[in-house]
Amino acid sequence: MTSRGIWTGLLVVGLCTTSQAADDYKHGPDSIRHPDAPVGTVTKMPTWKSKIFADTERDWWIYVPKQYDGSTPACLMVFHDGGGFIGDTGSYRAPLVFDNLIHSKEMPVTIGVFINPGNVPSSVGKGGRSNRSFEYDTPSDQFTKFLEQEILPEVEKDYKIRKDPAARAICGNSSGGIAAFTAAWERPDMFGKVLSHIGSFTNIRGGDTYPGIIRKTERKPIKVLLQDGSNDLDNLHGHWPLANLTMAAALKYMKYDYRLEYGDGGHSGKHGGAIFPDSLRWLWSDQVK
Repeated sequence: MTSRGIWTGLLVVGLCTTSQAADDYKHGPDSIRHPDAPVGTVTKMPTWKSKIFADTERDWWIYVPKQYDGSTPACLMVFHDGGGFIGDTGSYRAPLVFDNLIHSKEMPVTIGVFINPGNVPSSVGKGGRSNRSFEYDTPSDQFTKFLEQEILPEVEKDYKIRKDPAARAICGNSSGGIAAFTAAWERPDMFGKVLSHIGSFTNIRGGDTYPGIIRKTERKPIKVLLQDGSNDLDNLHGHWPLANLTMAAALKYMKYDYRLEYGDGGHSGKHGGAIFPDSLRWLWSDQVK
């Protein structure tokens, strides 16, 4: 996995946005089940009805690696749009990849919490609606409050989770990608690691202001991996490739521990999924011996 330079990336944007993306990324061996890797469990939890996001309900799942025995607190990784990460044949295959990398000791024993965005059921008003954009695209601490006060206490009823932020990561795609960054930015005491794929650092709900804010704010103790491609979206909300390159430039200027993975893909999970095992290796490298 290699990072391309910021200014090279800007040149690529200019050259490639009018052409069809190659976007021909393939999964590597760590995204295929290793026969000797112990298989963790994925449990679908009862539908969650939130108080912080009033009137919403959502599906969510907990992954527990086979190596977790309850004697030692585990690391934690939270996923936005969690249902898209849990399958063994999708772009990310997170539980499978976790099994492989935990077995090879390239990431620590980590419990995964996979959460879908909230939906307001039709019984509440005129027709149902998704609460995703409000929850994910809003630059505020409301989602971290939801995790801190509702979801994580429920997880900790059955599992021991480390409290130090370096042992806690948060991940997402698109609006979920900016939401992952927002969670760590607002609460670096809760999350010290961010994995953002095709992050929507654009003006959907004001997230385009982050690069300027980062440059004028004392550096926070968070580690960030950004992934995007030169053929990502360009619409009324903004230009996704330029937004991610500008985020990376701001993180570089402020001397963050960050990485930019910039390719030629579009607004999909192909690139992020193909490099997902290497992204996890880099993100968790300070937590393995």
